[in-house]
Amino acid sequence: MYRTKKFFVLCAQVMVGLGFIGIALAMAMPGYMAILMGLFWIMSFIGATQDIASDGVYVTSLSGRAQSLYCGIQSLSWNIGPIVASGGMVYLSGYLHTHVFHHDAGHFGPEWIQSWRIIFFIVGGVTLLMALWHRSVMPDGAKAENTPTSVAAAGRILLDSFVTFFQKPGVWRMVAFAFLFRVSIGFLEKIGPFFMVDPASKGGLGLSNELLGIVYGTYGLAAVLLGSLLGGIFVARRGLKSTLFILCCAVNIPNVTFLVMSIYLPTSLYAIGAGVVVEKFFFGFGSVGFMIYLMQQLAPGKYTTTHYAFGTGLMGLCMAVTGVISGHLQEMLGYVNYFVFVMVVTIPSFLACWFAPFHHAEEAAPAPQDIPAVA
Repeated sequence: MYRTKKFFVLCAQVMVGLGFIGIALAMAMPGYMAILMGLFWIMSFIGATQDIASDGVYVTSLSGRAQSLYCGIQSLSWNIGPIVASGGMVYLSGYLHTHVFHHDAGHFGPEWIQSWRIIFFIVGGVTLLMALWHRSVMPDGAKAENTPTSVAAAGRILLDSFVTFFQKPGVWRMVAFAFLFRVSIGFLEKIGPFFMVDPASKGGLGLSNELLGIVYGTYGLAAVLLGSLLGGIFVARRGLKSTLFILCCAVNIPNVTFLVMSIYLPTSLYAIGAGVVVEKFFFGFGSVGFMIYLMQQLAPGKYTTTHYAFGTGLMGLCMAVTGVISGHLQEMLGYVNYFVFVMVVTIPSFLACWFAPFHHAEEAAPAPQDIPAVA
């Protein structure tokens, strides 16, 4: 409600960058784990604020047509971070541990702590540099029309944003869509890397941190980049309503590659990489449907940014719930049965997608010659 959305993006980025540097410093202290948990909790809260503000910049700075046109690039950018973290940073931690600190043992000793301290210093520094860059190039985003002049007025606006959200026609079907569209990914994204590094005796593929980093940070990154760009073009040319169910299939069905790998336990890095490439490509391709639906169907109205944030918050809640229970389920079921379970939970995603309402007309799709070759 106050100042510009850009202002809050920059503030959040600076705090997150300083938070990662604080984590690196805290790891040199005795009993650092409790401090880390507190810092991670605070940074998660700040990171969610940054997500909301940055999405608000996108939604309020672009027309609906431009949102569809560039959503592939937005999805690409949104997915780069997790892949670089689970790929490039994990690879770097393994490299530092093995080649810099000259330690090959599998236990988590002081050498691992030193490796991860360097990682957190790097992430903090990169985040602060990005904040400086965004200060120069990021648009402000629309400011609230009626900025409240008191805490009571702000409270009334917040309450009204909730009331008007649940007055939207078909709101519960839209809520179900926002919560369930990525539920299978929520169960897969935390367990997938553990499956890659666990030894065959535990049903895993036995990769090292460095190989895991190569698979996710090279093959997986290239696949999600290409998939996101092509998904954006696909939706921009054909419209969301006619493609949403196809995009849901793209997100969910390729998860079967993890089930296949858990059954056959391939040892070839090329076979493992192929499985990750298939899953990441179609994940990137289909993810654009989720964001465009929230922008063009759930968010429009009196509080566009706030209602879009409600939608992404529901997706975040799904990721949190699945993340909490996924480890327990995997230990109970084993990898093969767990990945069977992941495929079963795609069914609610398909139902939510099939019955998702479309109350707002889509803007005319741009002609093919209007779509940049890189988008």
